[in-house]
Amino acid sequence: MRKKKVDIICMGCSKNLVDAELLAKQLEENGFETNFDPAKSSAKTVVINTCGFIGDAKEESINQILAFAEKRKNGKIDKLLVMGCLSGRYKDELTKEIPEVDKFYGKFSWKEVVADLGGEYRPQCAHTHKLSTPAHYAYVKISEGCNRRCAYCAIPLITGEYKSRPIEEIVAEVKGLVAQGVKEFQIIAQDLTYYGKDLYGKFAIAELVEKISDVKGVEWIRLHYGYPTQFPYDLLKVMRERDNVCKYIDIALQHIDDDILKAMRRPITAEETKQLIRRIREEVPGIHIRTTLMVGFPNETEEQFQRLMDFTREFKLERMGAFSYCEEEGTYAGDHLKDNISDEEKERRHALLMRLQERIAEELNREKIGQTFKVIIDRKEGDYFYGRTEFDSPEVDPEVLIPVANGELTIGEFYRVKITNYEYFDLMGEVVR
Repeated sequence: MRKKKVDIICMGCSKNLVDAELLAKQLEENGFETNFDPAKSSAKTVVINTCGFIGDAKEESINQILAFAEKRKNGKIDKLLVMGCLSGRYKDELTKEIPEVDKFYGKFSWKEVVADLGGEYRPQCAHTHKLSTPAHYAYVKISEGCNRRCAYCAIPLITGEYKSRPIEEIVAEVKGLVAQGVKEFQIIAQDLTYYGKDLYGKFAIAELVEKISDVKGVEWIRLHYGYPTQFPYDLLKVMRERDNVCKYIDIALQHIDDDILKAMRRPITAEETKQLIRRIREEVPGIHIRTTLMVGFPNETEEQFQRLMDFTREFKLERMGAFSYCEEEGTYAGDHLKDNISDEEKERRHALLMRLQERIAEELNREKIGQTFKVIIDRKEGDYFYGRTEFDSPEVDPEVLIPVANGELTIGEFYRVKITNYEYFDLMGEVVR
């Protein structure tokens, strides 16, 4: 018998991606064939996992729903199900506005989705993935929810209170992924640095990372989405001493002006932020820090924006993304602060900040010429193999381009690569044989 097919279309962040992979595994255990690539969509049943974080992400999710709703209306697909952050938050409104969707679900409605597709939820596979990534790397989500109450963020409204997963459960998941051939692990959470506080009464991220790094076959561990307040400094010792823990951390700072940070309900000052960055760099030499910054928060003056520019110029963070403030209903800022910076001004500030970061990235890349790095190869495309150093996370960070003419390389393998040049954010290199 031919297997029934389900296409799973995943929008938004890597945490959503993990949810899609877990759902796919449940469906495959029930005899379904699943596909993650919307460009190769051919199934009669489609599940869209939506993002509801900021305006652009919401719009992208809605456009995707509408595109498949049109297919449902025209009989090109038989069933359209929508789940995830956007669906959970606006379920009633979406049900009314897009009747072509057979059913909308919340973010955590695993059993319901599987049951409605005629399957049975398999508890023994609760933390088992069908990977949507290349076979050599995977995302591992160590918690759900968030206890922070930043003024602009709707995530806690969607995901609820922080819930850590037990260390033993996470380590077992990592061992299972290693058995599948995974070598590189992106450890993710909405607030990775808070891990363990609810479960063990203390911050336990350092202990967790140690346990994961002890697993035979784990080549790289990379950490995503830390929070600067109450940073667990014992983590830095683990990063410094364990060879398979990448010297990389993703920690969202958002701003540097004291008044803006206070208005954002971020319990940290500019000076404390600078001390944090200095200490991280001092304790983990060579570390690359990724951050996210926000422009156009309500009442942000030109002087306050320039402080953000000055901070970026002085500290030269190796990886930085920026976004413009977007009003979210139900958040403190959305309910109590007027969104009084024009879209044009937000765009101007965003462009200035990113142009500055481009110059910083170019300067830092120039310093890498002549150095040799351990690089994992992700794919072959055209005349180049594309890889990454330990300082580069998939999808969001620069890549290392190695000419195919230098010789055949194996996807998912590590090589020593000497950097010969750079272009924009990416590096060019050749394998040292």
